Amino acid sequence: MSLPLDVLIDVDGPVAVVTLNRPAKLNAITPDMAAALRACLTRVDADPQIRVAVLTGAGERSFCVGSDIRELDEYATPWEFRNRGDYGDAVRALRKPIIAAVNGYAYGGGLELALACDIRLASETATFAAPEIKLGWIGGSGQSALLAHAVGPSNAAMMLLTGDPIDAARALSWGLVTDVHPQDKLMTAAKELAATIARRPPIAAQTAKANLGAAYSMPLDQAIRYERDLQTVCFATADAAEGRAAFAARREPVFEGR
Repeated sequence: MSLPLDVLIDVDGPVAVVTLNRPAKLNAITPDMAAALRACLTRVDADPQIRVAVLTGAGERSFCVGSDIRELDEYATPWEFRNRGDYGDAVRALRKPIIAAVNGYAYGGGLELALACDIRLASETATFAAPEIKLGWIGGSGQSALLAHAVGPSNAAMMLLTGDPIDAARALSWGLVTDVHPQDKLMTAAKELAATIARRPPIAAQTAKANLGAAYSMPLDQAIRYERDLQTVCFATADAAEGRAAFAARREPVFEGR
């Protein structure tokens, strides 16, 4: 499938960098871009050579400001709008680890995209906001739940009820992002982190991600049982056997995803 130039994918060994490439419009997402993003992520999941993805926005001003508001009136009915292909859902459905490299505005659906990623890194110029309330609606791709998990209910309420942005320093102090980097060092840091994760056994990495997601929605005793079952699955893999053998031989393991 050919992808529009508004969404780019660059694969370098086990790391795929997916870039929203509409900088003149602050990487606002059109329906065609949403479809292209879903196609990129499907490719990432389907390619066994790709182990980790990085999601970012083109240019220095914006990661993503969410849906292109001018396109929203194109939906014929509210029900059609309700059932549109959601780009946040596509990121959350990805089996493989994904890192958000937030290089500027992460507003509205862009905030939701960042929240859908497993790890968030930010540039010093990044800002985060849930501005939908200023236009008369709220986010619809898990914004409230994911934000509350990330920053706590009081901080989430402040963002959701005011719509005002927070800067990268506050996002770091609240736990919304893991680390903050100078603008010109952000992608290097994201790729280095992705490369580190890519060196881990891919079945275990995907299992750890699935387990973390399940832990949000399960009672503690069920979450622990589920984790133990997943641990057993991982323990039976060839990669786990390689890990034990490498430990015994005091050498670096080579994980093949089996």
